[in-house]
Amino acid sequence: MEGRKLQLAGKSTFLVSLPKRWVTSAGLKAGDALFVDTESDGSVSVRPRSGDRPQIRRKIFVEKGEESRDHLLRKFIGAYVTGFGLIEIRFAPDRGPFVRRVAREFCRLVIGPEVIEETRNSIVVQDLSDPTELSSEKCLRRMHLTVRTMLEDAVLAIKTGDENLARDVDQRGQDVNRLYWMVAKQYHLAHSAPLPSSDRSTAAVIHGHRLIAKILERVGYHAQRIAGTYAVLAESKTIDAKLWKEIEDVRTSAVSILDKSFHALVTRDLEVANQAIDSRAEHQRLVDTLAHRVSTRKGAELLALGSLVDSLGRTAAYAAEIAEETIDLAVLMNPVAS
Repeated sequence: MEGRKLQLAGKSTFLVSLPKRWVTSAGLKAGDALFVDTESDGSVSVRPRSGDRPQIRRKIFVEKGEESRDHLLRKFIGAYVTGFGLIEIRFAPDRGPFVRRVAREFCRLVIGPEVIEETRNSIVVQDLSDPTELSSEKCLRRMHLTVRTMLEDAVLAIKTGDENLARDVDQRGQDVNRLYWMVAKQYHLAHSAPLPSSDRSTAAVIHGHRLIAKILERVGYHAQRIAGTYAVLAESKTIDAKLWKEIEDVRTSAVSILDKSFHALVTRDLEVANQAIDSRAEHQRLVDTLAHRVSTRKGAELLALGSLVDSLGRTAAYAAEIAEETIDLAVLMNPVAS
């Protein structure tokens, strides 16, 4: 990085020289207009043309005829998450039906991509999503609302014997994954081709959002894990009202910590973030009491209840991590705050 001195011209105009190499490579000359944007982190960006956008990056894969569905799908997702706007898969003609089926499945799994070109031996997918329309913060808000209702519905489905609700909780996990991949993609784009200044966070904030999105994705996984105990616990005749009350108390406590942490995130409230972290002690007491009660169960019921209790305990731990990351972000964005 090269330092340049700020000069004063007149009483209110400040000037700074531009690197000659940059001016030459941009094809500029004296008298040309430049376009200046103030970024959210206080820095200033200078562009030679208004509305310049980075060139769409293209990733090419060659399907060699032996790949499984999962392996090819992971390649699609990897290219999407790392910010490639165009993904091309080349293949032997006899592999066409398989590759096209996986490509269309990929388009259903994530936000934005669509098949835009097909030939006998290739297919091209383009990401049509606009990060300015679905920012990382908007993704986090949707993830939070989704995983908190998943947690509530997972326990409710088991208690009421609602198999359809239990299945719905599991299916909502895919919505959480879609949003996580979107945030991860924005993180990579911010480090390779920055988003428009009008709606982009600093690279450090997007990094924090990616960490939080991953935490929320794990909370969603544990809600699915709880719903997965339905087959055993919904048919159990030995879970009495008192035990269900204790399970619901632990769930309520976990959701409360999650809500406090996320509220602290969007408001950058350090006090609320600390309250969420401090709440873990009481939550752990509830978890320990519940774990002791279910330890007397046997067989499949013991395993299912143990899984449920463990997931509710881990959910609170993940929620506290969100609060910790919130404190880091709040200090970063307002370093002079008390």
